[in-house]
Parts: sequence; structure tokens; C-alpha cells
Amino acid sequence: MVVCGDDALAQRLAVELRYVYGERVTLVVPPEPGTASRPDAPLNGRGRAAALFGRMASAMNRNGGGLPHGSDGDTNAGVDPVRILQAAEPSDESLEEAGIARASAVALVYDDDERNIRAALTARRLNSRVRLVIRLYNRKLGQHLEALLDQAAAVASPGLDPAALDTSTTVLSDADTAAPSLAATALAGPTRVIRAEGLFLRAAERTPPRGGQVADPGLCTLALLSSTTHDPAGTEGSDSSGAEGPQLLPGPAEIAAATGRGAVVLETVTQSGPAAPKPRMSGRSAPLSQFFSRRLRWSALGVGLAVLGLAVASSLTTGDHALHAAYLTLLDLFAMGDPAIGEPTARQLIQILSGIAGLMLLPLLVAGVLEAFGSLRTVSSLRRPPRGLSGHVVLLGLGKIGTRVLVHLRELGVPVVCVEEDPEARGIPVARRLHVPVVLGDVTDEGVLEAAKIGRSRGLLALTSADTTNLEAALYARSLKPNLRVTVRLYDDEFATAVYRTLRTAHPQAITRSRSVSHLAGPSFAAAMMGRQILGAIPVERKVLLFAAIEVAGHPQLEGRTVEQAFRSGAWRVLALDVAPPHAAATGPAEQGALVWNLHPGYVLRPTDRVIIAATRRGLAELLRGSTTSSRAHPRRREPR
Repeated sequence: MVVCGDDALAQRLAVELRYVYGERVTLVVPPEPGTASRPDAPLNGRGRAAALFGRMASAMNRNGGGLPHGSDGDTNAGVDPVRILQAAEPSDESLEEAGIARASAVALVYDDDERNIRAALTARRLNSRVRLVIRLYNRKLGQHLEALLDQAAAVASPGLDPAALDTSTTVLSDADTAAPSLAATALAGPTRVIRAEGLFLRAAERTPPRGGQVADPGLCTLALLSSTTHDPAGTEGSDSSGAEGPQLLPGPAEIAAATGRGAVVLETVTQSGPAAPKPRMSGRSAPLSQFFSRRLRWSALGVGLAVLGLAVASSLTTGDHALHAAYLTLLDLFAMGDPAIGEPTARQLIQILSGIAGLMLLPLLVAGVLEAFGSLRTVSSLRRPPRGLSGHVVLLGLGKIGTRVLVHLRELGVPVVCVEEDPEARGIPVARRLHVPVVLGDVTDEGVLEAAKIGRSRGLLALTSADTTNLEAALYARSLKPNLRVTVRLYDDEFATAVYRTLRTAHPQAITRSRSVSHLAGPSFAAAMMGRQILGAIPVERKVLLFAAIEVAGHPQLEGRTVEQAFRSGAWRVLALDVAPPHAAATGPAEQGALVWNLHPGYVLRPTDRVIIAATRRGLAELLRGSTTSSRAHPRRREPR
């Protein structure tokens, strides 16, 4: 496996492939600042990349027990577990030095879309049969690039298996993968919805039953939460394993023994997702409320009612026709009528009142014109948080991740106020288009969070790329509102554990969550490198539970076993069976209505079956390594990721 990247995702992906899937990995990273590129640097060599990778590998060894079962044990054989190659650009020379001619898969996960595209075209030219996994933020461009590279692979390798060809190129976005999970942490409800081949799987977090109550298991229990979730010294914020940490895919014995622990259960599976709110009108068809304030609209209504009342009174007192009375009233209103000399007293009185109403109309018209011009001028500017705003989410950071989370929250109808230091940030035009209030300024400066109405908000999402900035914002927000729901984006697991325990100790009644974008996105990229498509993922604290579709044939852990026998606690669980005919598989089982859920425990899995499983990262890796047909991949539909 060859991984090319310049940020945390590349490091995390290399660790995932080596220490979860047991693959041999070459990591291509940019050279250290101020130094020239070196042709090769082993893991035990000096350098920022090697040191960071070594820390991550050590952490995964502590949390997961080292290499998975069945690995080749290169470390003991004197071979570096990961080869680190330093290259400024993924050029022909650097990719050839990384061994692309012999590689089974290449991941291009630079933070720059253009660099990833150039590298993908080069890699496909050097090896038409290699599996490409590309990180792109632009989803529409990703669809076109995926089709182009697949077509190039088909032309260059006419004998390539159709199933392998369909997975020869996979375009993913870490922002799209992590955004739903990050947005869910800001919502009060514990329900999480993931999309799996057209279906929507709804998982819910259940609190521990009290007073002899029996917990509803739903379709199945996916995970048991940390035994110390409500303890200030608990480990919910970490990725640690053990008795105190979250337990994925527990067995019946573990569920029965887990007294006082919350659980994540799979509730329902539906054909449609949550109803999205109606989009707000903007641009030329924007409503009047976008141009005129409520006070001005009420004033105009009052003047209009006064004119109408005067016209009716004129018609009743003078006996004129209603239209003629209204006409005279408007003339009086605009001071264009003759004085009512010699007219009845009622007519004279109405003329005086109409003139007074006209005096009120003049400033109203001037205010309307000025306000309309001001609104048109500020259409291209950012909104400020309204005075009475409450119950919103304060989103810190409008980079790639923050922008995707903002869009997801608005699709759910959640009010948001953004805080961003850079006025040229990627998400500023998106916030302007969605009419989302934005506070420009450094969150560490006094008064910035107050301007975002943090005291009346429901939660804070600190999603900048700097861990220290996110932590400082969380601490300052908690000083303003101790019971605030806080989600902090933190990369390092040990640092996240320390932060979580400290915040829980200081504010035991408040909800604190920490998430890592690379940790949430890494499993999807790693599974795509192995030739399998991850249908979805549910974060359980700082761990990830994966949903995948695999064929039973070639998997001795599944083939010929019953559903009950195929279940392995903490590794994988069969959730559904695809009974669609083989020719209908390409259209997606959801469209055929061919997924059977709640399988009987005694059902025997046949080699021709295709199943939906829930698996841990190590469980899925073991299934893929144990498969005698691991290169086979199920057909997947082309859709934006």
C-alpha cells in the first residue's frame, strides 16, 4: 500500500493499514521545512514524519494490542513496519521510488485537491491496474474524475475483472465523512442516522434502565457505552479500550452483565431519511422580511389602516361613493386636494386627519427607501446575530470541516452562529448564501463569543485545525455558561483523554465530547484501499463502528455457519441479507427492496449470499484477510460521497 499525504489523515491511514489490516505500507510525505528531499527515510530515522508516526503507532499498539492476528510480523523480522519516503511532490520519480508498479492500492490524501488530481492522473498512467483512493473536497469534480480514471483503467487493462474495475477508483471526502458525526454531537437528541445504499439506519443512545425497567434492545445492540460515562474520571473522551471503555458489538453475556451502562442500539431501517426543512428564499425572490424590519412593516400597516378608516368615514358621513371618498382621502393624504372650504364639518375634519396621516407617511417612505438600500448593500455582507437569538449552535471555524458541518446543521433546520477569524475563509460565502450570522474575530479575544450569544446557545462546536484554539474556546465558553454542551475537535487521543477528564471534573453536569476528523474518516479510506466499500460509520465515543456489504463466499468465518454462529463479539455481526438476484445487484439492493433484516439466528449463510455486517475496524480487517477472494468487491452505485 502507498499512502501520499501531508497531514494527519495520511498518518492515521498509514497506521490503520499497517496495524489494523496488517498491510505493508509506504508513506510518502513532504520533506521537513528547511531541508532537501531525501530519497528514503526509515521509520527509526529522524524527522518530523517518522516521530509523529512512531507516536501514533505506539498509541495504537497500547490501545489495540499490536499487530492483528494473522499479520506477517515484519517488526520481529527486522523489517521496518512502514517505509517513509520524503518527496516534495508526488512525481513520476517519487511514485516509482514508492513502488507503485508493485502496489495493490494508492491513497492520495493531500490537503490540496489539485495536487491529488495531478497525482491520480500520474498514478493511473504508471499503473493502470492499481486501486486509487483519492481525497477530494469538490464532490461534483470527484464524480467526473472517478468516471474518467475508471475509463482509463478499462482502456489500458481490457482484461480487468468488472468487479475489480468498479472499485479501481474511489473518491472520498474526509469532510463529508466526518460532518454528520460532528453535527450530531451538537444536537440534544442522541439519535444518529447513517445512509447505507439508499437505506437510512437509525441508531439511538439508550440510558441505563432504572428501577427494574427492561431496556428496549431495538433490532440489535451495537455498543455498550463506557462504564464511567457519567464519572468525571471516565474515559469517554478517549480511544482507550478495556473494561472502562466503550464495548462494540457485545454478546448476550456482556449485555446481561452491563448493569448501569448506556447502550447504542439499532432502532429502525427506513427507505427515506429525516425530512429536510424547506429552503429559505434568497436572491431576487427574497421575502420582504429580508429588506424591511418588523418595526417598519408594522408602521406601514398602521398608516394603511388609518387611511382605510378615513376613507370609510368619509363615505359614511358625506354620502359619497366609496371609490370617490377614497380618492379624495388620498388627495388629502398627499396634500394635493383643495381646502374643504364651505364643506360640511365632517368633511373638513376628515381632511385635517388625512393631512396628519400624510405627515406620518412621509418619514415612513423615507425610512423604507433607506432600509431597502441598506439591505441591498448588505446582501453581499455577513449577518450579525439577532438580538433575541437563543437555542442556536455556535460553530467555531469555517474551514473545510466547519463548512460541511454548517451545511449539515442547516439541512437539519438547526440555527447556527459562526465564528471565524479569516474573512476569506472557505465557508464565508456559504454562510452568506445560507443567511447564517457570522462573527468575525479571534475566538480567544474577549467579547467574540459574547457577540455570538454563547450564553443563550445550546452548544459549541470548536472545529478549527488547532487543538489549543479549540480547547481555549471550550474553556472560555464554559466560564460563561458552565452547563454548555461542548464538542471539541482534538487530534491526539491522549490529549483528548486528559481534556475530557478535566472538563468532566470541573463541570460534571455538562456534556463534553471530543472528536478527531482523521479518526472518523480513516476507516472509510482504509476499507476503500482494501477494495471494499464502507456503507456508513457510527462513532461510539472516540471509536468507530463500520457498516459494510460483503459476499459470504470465500469467508470461512461466515460460509456454512448460522447467523448466530457467525457472530463474533467485539468483531462483527451479520445484520441483513441481500436476496436480490445477481443481475439486480448493480442497481442497489435498497431499490429492489431485497434486504432482509432481523434474520433468524438459525439461518445458514450460503456462499451465494451477500450480507450487511456491522464490524469493528479490526473485525473487518480480519474478515478481509481471511477471505480467499479478497480482491472481489461488490458492485456499487455511482453517487456523491
